Amino acid sequence: MIEFRAVGHAYDDRVVLSDITLDLAERRIGIIGANGSGKSTLARMINALVVPDTGTVHVNGIDAARDKRRVRREVGFIFSDPDRQIIMPTVAEDIELSLTRTVSDRTTRRSRAQNVLRQFGLADHADHPAHRLSGGQKQLLALASVLVTGPSILVADEPTTLLDLRNSSMLADVFTTLDEQLVVLTHDLDLIADYDRVIVLDEGRVVADDEPAPAVAAYRALMA
Repeated sequence: MIEFRAVGHAYDDRVVLSDITLDLAERRIGIIGANGSGKSTLARMINALVVPDTGTVHVNGIDAARDKRRVRREVGFIFSDPDRQIIMPTVAEDIELSLTRTVSDRTTRRSRAQNVLRQFGLADHADHPAHRLSGGQKQLLALASVLVTGPSILVADEPTTLLDLRNSSMLADVFTTLDEQLVVLTHDLDLIADYDRVIVLDEGRVVADDEPAPAVAAYRALMA
């Protein structure tokens, strides 16, 4: 459960979120809105990358502002550009890096890395240079590096922005297999067409909150 209570936030004198109150319990949730609507700021509050100026955010009962470390164990976050998250030279090393804080034994880290690489179809690339993967493979690596740590919630900020149609479809298929609660911010309306709930933001406020079809219709009307 992700809870926003009267959340507000501003950058200098520009208000980006105003009086946001939400209970997010559904398994797959889409968040849409024009650029500058506040959706990225909202997403970053879920794992305390941004702390609200007013109001509170709780994740599985944890106050995100007061206990950032615990919240970040609950919430995995992937960005639109996977190169921002890929650090190590090889694919397997990048997965293992995610485990260094929680798994001290190197053999165990290697085994868990291999398991998650198989899950995401990257086992044959374990020793390949990570930055030479295709765009879709990089996004899968970023996703695997997050999920190997065992979060209960995954937040994806425009994950298909840099992907072609084939890789976007592949990532969408992978999302359907995840057990974690999934919150996706996107301009790709097809990606969220079968989600449980879609929230529309405009100028820092929730203007629609419904099943995908009516929420997307409200968004299209707003953009028109």
